[in-house]
Amino acid sequence: MVSYYNEDIRFNLKDKRLNNRWLKMVVESEIKKLGPLSIIFCSDNYILDVNMKYLQHDYFTDIITFDYCEKNVVSGDLFISIDSVRENAVHYGTRFEDELDRVMVHGVLHLLGYDDHTEEDIAVMREKENYYVKMKRSLQA
Repeated sequence: MVSYYNEDIRFNLKDKRLNNRWLKMVVESEIKKLGPLSIIFCSDNYILDVNMKYLQHDYFTDIITFDYCEKNVVSGDLFISIDSVRENAVHYGTRFEDELDRVMVHGVLHLLGYDDHTEEDIAVMREKENYYVKMKRSLQA
């Protein structure tokens, strides 16, 4: 299932049970099974170090996804910069919680095989993100 960790910051995700149920529903909606998924909340500096060390990318990002999927079992590590999520929420004029959900589901979509290298791929991912974030809101109602 889903495990949550902090690296170099203090952050507590609200309602982990709801989040676990939501992410499981996302995966199952794509006809896959949820395996071990780790979500690691960290700072911009920490994610930059991960990006440089493992991907040789010298830039900040809001999420890095490491894929450990096997066959139909979705598994991986999602490193999420809380600093970047906060900045993006302000930039896009959205709530922090909505932006965090968008980033989490973005990482899961990568694990499900979706990409964001072309404009067409980006459009598909945005549509899926919007759909699944709305799904979570309906679970909260």
